[in-house]
Amino acid sequence: MCDRTVPAPNAGAPGGGPRTWAIAVLVAAALGAAWASPSSAAAAQKRTPSSKSQFEYSYAPLVKQAAPAVVNVYSRKVVRGRQFSPLFDDPFFRRFFGEGFGSRLGKPRQRVQNSLGSGVIVGADGLIVTNNHVIEGADEITVVLADRREFAAVIVGTDERTDLAVLRVETDGEALPFLEFRDSDELEVGDLVLAIGNPFGVGQTVTSGIVSALARTQVGISDLNSFIQTDAAINPGNSGGALIAMDGRLVGINTAIFSKTGGSMGIGFAIPSNMVRSVLAGVTGNGSMVRPWLGAFGQGVTSDIAASLGLRRPGGILISEIYPGGPAERGGLQVADVVLAVNDREITDPQSLMFRVATLSIGGTAELTVWRRGQEIKLRVALEAPPEEPPRDVTVLGGQNPLAGATVANMSPALAEELGLTVVRAGVFILELKRGSAAHRLNFRPGDTIVAMQGEKVNSAAHLKALVAVPSSRWHLTITRAGKTHNLIFN
Repeated sequence: MCDRTVPAPNAGAPGGGPRTWAIAVLVAAALGAAWASPSSAAAAQKRTPSSKSQFEYSYAPLVKQAAPAVVNVYSRKVVRGRQFSPLFDDPFFRRFFGEGFGSRLGKPRQRVQNSLGSGVIVGADGLIVTNNHVIEGADEITVVLADRREFAAVIVGTDERTDLAVLRVETDGEALPFLEFRDSDELEVGDLVLAIGNPFGVGQTVTSGIVSALARTQVGISDLNSFIQTDAAINPGNSGGALIAMDGRLVGINTAIFSKTGGSMGIGFAIPSNMVRSVLAGVTGNGSMVRPWLGAFGQGVTSDIAASLGLRRPGGILISEIYPGGPAERGGLQVADVVLAVNDREITDPQSLMFRVATLSIGGTAELTVWRRGQEIKLRVALEAPPEEPPRDVTVLGGQNPLAGATVANMSPALAEELGLTVVRAGVFILELKRGSAAHRLNFRPGDTIVAMQGEKVNSAAHLKALVAVPSSRWHLTITRAGKTHNLIFN
């Protein structure tokens, strides 16, 4: 008997004996399960669609719901001018006969200037919102519905500061499709939106995109807006059209684009629905737009200012001036306070403060979040209309004096609000100048404040009118312009 064991052929190799082979099979099975389980699970979840609804996603239901309430707005304006020979454009003729020679001799003529935009029906009774620049100066406005019905429209009211206008069409009692408003403060960056309008006059068009930014104030369009920015394609003709959310409600009125070519470059701006709703209520309720007024003015908080005040980051408005007896003063606001929020909505710059206040209703109150001496406090401020005190007393100055041809008025909070001024100081203010008048030729400007005349302090528009009525061969005026005082002498 032999004690030596003879090894199995190729023992230890993959093709080894029965025990080795069994281990290899078990290991392979385990590894195969580990590697194959994710794909196997994914494969198990995949199914062939059994109906159209299982593989088709579409905005069509939203468009069917919203599109009938978006209209085309056509405006016509008769422009009067003079027709003259192209020869009068020649530099030779302009040099010897003056710049206006051709226009003075030309034949009077009229031409029709057409404008195209969009609008949104916001009331079943025919109330329509659009951009003011779409219908500005129009002699005739026509509204065309999505079903191609046409209506003549009349202007209910306009608001140049927000570039909004309200129109109305008569439907003989027939209810029109309209869009409901949604709270634009609910929007977040990244939300899906649809833009509906009539770009380039090709007909109603729908584009999709997302909200790419919120509270855009420094865009040079309006001093009283905090725009919604979207990358939904917006082009000329979309102005006044609808920006809708995924529930089909109106969140904004498309009003402008950032473009170097005139076409969409992926940055469009819409007026938030909360501002639209505020303007609509003012225009239809009072016939004019009167907004709440705080009577407090200031500047944005930079990183340096934030560090000096103990704020963790820049933001808010550093109050530098408070109107005596105004709502802000009565509510406890002080110079050097920093207003961080209005009704818990963050404030980033003076424009955002104006926007937040403008969307609120007169008669209520606003809660201000204020940073004061290292602590955050809450103040309650009444929302009131700006007072017409003193009465503006608009006066046109005549006679033989440097201010002849100037229209002046007494400055008041109400007038400052209408003009979009951020600071109110008492005084007599130049509203406008007659072209070619003495005041115009002497380079006075709208916005100049007349402080003194002939060494006497000017108290009112009536007082100034009396001062310039006294003949003189030498005039001494003191004015303020852009915060600087100027002494002027005219012989």
